[in-house]
Amino acid sequence: MKKTIALAALAALTFGAQAADFPDGKTITFVVPFAAGGPTDKVARDLAEAMQKALGATIVVDNTAGAGSTIGNAKVARAKNDGLTLLVT
Repeated sequence: MKKTIALAALAALTFGAQAADFPDGKTITFVVPFAAGGPTDKVARDLAEAMQKALGATIVVDNTAGAGSTIGNAKVARAKNDGLTLLVT
């Protein structure tokens, strides 16, 4: 039994699927639910800059302030489920 599990695990590692390039030329959006210029905005912009260099992708920081961050949170909740819209809070 243990040998079967070990062989199955080894096979999974050997023949694993190769991931597609991310984000494949698409723009990543960081939604910051606070006003521009605050500490969360600074963190988001620093993170975006580092990720742009690492991924070679375009990253936009979108400050959507209001209603105690509810508007920005709702914007991310309604976004397409593709992993390209992230909430920075």
